[in-house]
Amino acid sequence: MSRALSRRSVPPFLKLRSTLGDDDHWMRRLDHKDWLAPNEVLKIFANIRDPSLITSVFKKACSRRDYKPSESLYSLMIDKLACARRFGDVDELLARARTEKFRFSDEFFYRLIKMYGNVANHPQKAIDTLLVMPKYNCWPSTKTFNYVLHMLVCKRQYEVVHEVYLSAPKLGVTLDTCCFNILVKGLCQFGKFDEAVSLLHEMPKQGCQPNATTYSTLMHFLCQHGQVDKAFDLFERMQKQDIAADTVVYNILISGLCREGRVIEAFNLFRSMMTSEGCFPNSGTYQVLLDGLISSRKFEEAKNLVSIMSAEGVRPSFQSYKLLIDGLCSVHCLDDAHLVLKQMVDHGFIPRMGTWTKLVTSMY
Repeated sequence: MSRALSRRSVPPFLKLRSTLGDDDHWMRRLDHKDWLAPNEVLKIFANIRDPSLITSVFKKACSRRDYKPSESLYSLMIDKLACARRFGDVDELLARARTEKFRFSDEFFYRLIKMYGNVANHPQKAIDTLLVMPKYNCWPSTKTFNYVLHMLVCKRQYEVVHEVYLSAPKLGVTLDTCCFNILVKGLCQFGKFDEAVSLLHEMPKQGCQPNATTYSTLMHFLCQHGQVDKAFDLFERMQKQDIAADTVVYNILISGLCREGRVIEAFNLFRSMMTSEGCFPNSGTYQVLLDGLISSRKFEEAKNLVSIMSAEGVRPSFQSYKLLIDGLCSVHCLDDAHLVLKQMVDHGFIPRMGTWTKLVTSMY
């Protein structure tokens, strides 16, 4: 009987009493007359389980003559309050810090802005926090500024992005290439491609230079809208500026060509990529090109690409193997189909009944 009772869960009211008891124990440590080290105060707050007690315990700690709050304590309290979604209490703590002219670091505000943007899902509070940083005697870094821009683009609040961008001089932020890349991405997503391209001319005026990411973002927009030739115009412009194309750039162009059925051009671009210095195809490159070759019924080239992939340790998808075998059977290349089937099995795929049926019926 005693063993059975020991296995039973503790009643909720006893758990609550235990929690309150633990919190009361830690709160009473602030009543000690002995000097409290900063680490001891941090330990007290770290062990408080009820987040509703945070602000009252904080006031009690600040009433001691031997203690002044630190940035570490503010960070700890805000983390606990954010987890409990007590954002009103967070605002109260910050208002007190501002009244007392407490000086926070940029890293503190960076984490606070991420909390408003990600946990609270309140982008306007994140913007307001960025703009109010100088009133805490802290000027935002480029990293913090760019995070706000990136957050707004991800949340598709394109109209606000430009307003935040214009606040950079007032905030003393030095713009970098990453900042402009975020703006280019936002403008492309918003459908304002011409404005995005105009930033290529604005960047040097701000002491920045476009990079492969800048161009790949523009190329992606063009290829998505069936303007592959214009994407190649940008590719040429990029080369003239001695900006090395990376794998992402090649993948976008190869995918764009395949989408338009220009698989031979895509295959030639793939070959030039293989010979370019410092740029290597990845699994995405191979897969896009393979799918393009199969859909264009270029089964011989697709079979050769599968062999290259195997040699490079890249595994095609199950669907690609299936479609390639079906295609080779349809043009009566049974030896090649059997070879691809063996490669498929070697890569751990189990052919389904439809594939076996296709192979058998193609023999007659």
